[in-house]
Amino acid sequence: MNRSREPYLLTPGPLTTSLATKSAMLRDWGSWDSDFNELTAGVCRRLLEVARAEETHVCVPLQGSGTYAVEAALATLLPWDGKTLVLMNGAYGQRMARILQYLGRDFETLDMGDYLPPPPERVEVILAADPEISHVAAVHCETSSGILNPLEAIAEVTWRQGRRLFVDAMSSFGALPIDARELPFDGLVSSANKCFEGVPGFGFALLRRKALEQCVGNAHSLSLDLYDQWTYLERSGQWRFTPPTHVVAAFASALEQHAAEGGAAGRLARYVHNETVLVAGMRAMGFHTLLADRWLSPIIVTFHAPGHPNFEFGRFYDLIKQHGFIIYPGKLTQVDSFRIGCIGQLFEEQMRGVLAAVRAALDELDIPDGAPRPEDLDKPEF
Repeated sequence: MNRSREPYLLTPGPLTTSLATKSAMLRDWGSWDSDFNELTAGVCRRLLEVARAEETHVCVPLQGSGTYAVEAALATLLPWDGKTLVLMNGAYGQRMARILQYLGRDFETLDMGDYLPPPPERVEVILAADPEISHVAAVHCETSSGILNPLEAIAEVTWRQGRRLFVDAMSSFGALPIDARELPFDGLVSSANKCFEGVPGFGFALLRRKALEQCVGNAHSLSLDLYDQWTYLERSGQWRFTPPTHVVAAFASALEQHAAEGGAAGRLARYVHNETVLVAGMRAMGFHTLLADRWLSPIIVTFHAPGHPNFEFGRFYDLIKQHGFIIYPGKLTQVDSFRIGCIGQLFEEQMRGVLAAVRAALDELDIPDGAPRPEDLDKPEF
């Protein structure tokens, strides 16, 4: 591994990006200039094409982090007298519930803890029992655990019960298949710095045009009003307020690279291979994944922390960083864990490199293997 380069980011975002993506930020753009307006329009058009949503949805970009876009989309789409069922099995489902609490919107939750996906049949029972629920909000890939939720089945149940679906696809869109012709969603939100491998600075929402046309006056905030952002963009070709011009240019380059790799299918194939190499190598060192194989995602994998008394995550992290890799701490409530991402400009070479770094860190800490405490393996099954 080349120690002189910047560390590889094995995280859920920001990610390691390509030189071409970084280089695209070397040009300055006029935010109201026609060249930048065309760049924005091209980005929005390509995102709709990836989701096969050109005929039914519009793309609305928004400055800020992915959470800004999630809050903006929820605030815009949800009527003040609506009620949302929030499906939770980690930090990002919990965050949506907290957003709704701030917004003063009625909601209830189905919380499955850290390990399990929301069962579609339970979702259907809840919807059938409560006709006041107008929307269902779900996270596609919950990166606090790495779990891949059964989005298609949840969408089918939501549609059958006559409700509207909102999807936090922050860490999935661009790699995992999403087809608006088959997945009936009113809103789907993601961010530049995830599977499209851009840099942080803006998020975007794919919103059903017919639903968005009815959303005037819903938003609680001028800055986060996606109806107003959309109508201004439609009318002028411009963002309402100063856009992150360099970030948009980098994302346009990243979209070209995404297409050259074979689109979402090509990117998914690389991420799946990364995950396969990573999980096999970690298990060979005695580590256990938090999740059963059928719930693992090719986005990020959560591992139980070693149960050895010498293990301390901060020291483990620093030793791995010395080898040129940055991993992610755990974000669970019940057991100690850490996470290693599979997305970004990472290939088999980097996955084998981080495995070697993990082995070296264990040796430095005088820990024979990654086996967790036996009691941490006692968890529910589904």
